[in-house]
Amino acid sequence: MKPKPHQNATLDERITGSLVGAAVGDALGGPVEGYSPEQIRERHGGRVHGIVGPWHGDDWRTARPLAPYHKGDGHVTDDTLMTHALIRVYARVRDHLDAYAIADHLVPDLMTEPRWIPELETEALPLHRVFLAEKWLVTRIHYGHADPREAGTGNIVNCGAAMYMSPVGLVNAADPRAAYAEALDIAGAHQSSYGREAAGVLAAAVAAACTPGATPDSIVSTCLSLAKDGTRTAIERVCEVASRHTDFESALGPLREAVAPYDTVGPDYRAPSLGARRPSRLHAIEELPVALGMLLVAQGDYRHAVLGAVNYGRDCDSIATMAGALAGALGSPIPQDWAKTVAEASRLDLWEPAATLTAVTREIFSRDTSRRRTHEQAFASLGGPECSA
Repeated sequence: MKPKPHQNATLDERITGSLVGAAVGDALGGPVEGYSPEQIRERHGGRVHGIVGPWHGDDWRTARPLAPYHKGDGHVTDDTLMTHALIRVYARVRDHLDAYAIADHLVPDLMTEPRWIPELETEALPLHRVFLAEKWLVTRIHYGHADPREAGTGNIVNCGAAMYMSPVGLVNAADPRAAYAEALDIAGAHQSSYGREAAGVLAAAVAAACTPGATPDSIVSTCLSLAKDGTRTAIERVCEVASRHTDFESALGPLREAVAPYDTVGPDYRAPSLGARRPSRLHAIEELPVALGMLLVAQGDYRHAVLGAVNYGRDCDSIATMAGALAGALGSPIPQDWAKTVAEASRLDLWEPAATLTAVTREIFSRDTSRRRTHEQAFASLGGPECSA
């Protein structure tokens, strides 16, 4: 019997659960990223049930295709590094963000501020760790001087923006539509097409998860009410299949079959098809629908949702990041031993960014309330209805 999420969780608890949950999911998924469920089972003598070491053991420094990254042993990946970078932008701006905030603050953070990079086991610029799709931010905005609102056009279309959009959902807690709009604006600096759409929907899903009384079903319903084109259809199909399962083992194959028609990468994750990651209104990233599917299978339970995402393979660090963010925002507890190991191994304080974002979120809500009241008064003076509050 899976434990029920804590429905009475406070804002502080939901933000902390979401951000710590995302980082822990990221760390668990990192060492098996890129492999199939069958390969994972063969390599580990069964399913992964917690933190494991590098796929190639002590040869991680030179073994291809992962060298020189130390994936495993509780190390977070670029998903968490980018999430924490976005929180630092919120901490500077202390208000809602847009694509220009990414250009003014996130890009310089990636380029100029050395930080501890767990997978490199050294201090380095985050730019030296992030994937090419994230390096695009620097190329297009800093060197190409592109309009930040359009800088994502031309980038490979993937989950690069969606993987770090949970802070946007948390800042807009219980307001999915606002989270969707803000994330779409932010993600315009990074992604286009269904990559940008997924960023908006993931933020909306996290905001929906923060709503008192939220359930995995209500989160999916919110996503379907906002998502467009192939992203909406992929979520609908995957979640239809997920609703028939209560254990991730039986769901692994069916969820992949359900998302396959919308995924452009193809069956071999390490050998993408010629149509991979190109703009399309018919397709979707794989990670978001599967994360939502695993949340349904797990009935919102953090451990089960994340382990399902991890053992799914393929881009499982990002899938587990998203599933962890959603389950944590619902109030499902993160195993303390996992969180402690990941924090120590990654040499990161996983709770400090959550405390920072909680304070900023409260400030933004206060500003939003003031702005809304000013608008209400102005509208009423035009002959509109008086606000009863």
